[in-house]
Amino acid sequence: MTTYGVLVFDDAEELDFTGPWEVFHTSAVLRGEGDAAVLVAEGSGPVRCRRGMRILPDHSLDDHPPLDVLLVPGGEGARLTQPHNPVVTEWIAKTAEQVDWVHGVCTGAFLLHAAGPAQGRRVATHWAHEDELEGLGDVTVVRDARYVVDGNLLTSQGVSAGIDSALWLVGRLYGREHARAVRRAIQYDPAPPYVADAPC
Repeated sequence: MTTYGVLVFDDAEELDFTGPWEVFHTSAVLRGEGDAAVLVAEGSGPVRCRRGMRILPDHSLDDHPPLDVLLVPGGEGARLTQPHNPVVTEWIAKTAEQVDWVHGVCTGAFLLHAAGPAQGRRVATHWAHEDELEGLGDVTVVRDARYVVDGNLLTSQGVSAGIDSALWLVGRLYGREHARAVRRAIQYDPAPPYVADAPC
């Protein structure tokens, strides 16, 4: 049984966690082994995300079940405010020592750097913030990979890349065929409309 803990906070980028959430939830349904994804926040009240979505967490930092995977999304909150919130950074540092995998999406790498798990590691983040993250020091930003694995730390580039990294993770946990089944179930087969000049 795997429990995925998805950290949410004000100004988190919605797709950074809802995309992986869909992957984790679908994996749980297909496995039928009691896996669960839970939303965790500093408090028990609603969280206002970057684009205005309001989220009600399942648990606070003090009352969540034991986690196997910790996901930290990006957004303005991950880059500008939460790195200076010792309650959250200390919880991330402690939790990262207890879980099997730490998963950062987009600028969630900034929060993971502030909390410690990304320090001295190879990471990915949103292309627009690579220089800024590298400027913090004690981190190697990989600029040409959609997601990066360094030990038990998995980080990805922006928004939709979180889905790719989450699919990699469930494949790492339960095999490639399972990951392919999850991908098919959520009908995730990216074909960006503006890659080529062919008419739509």
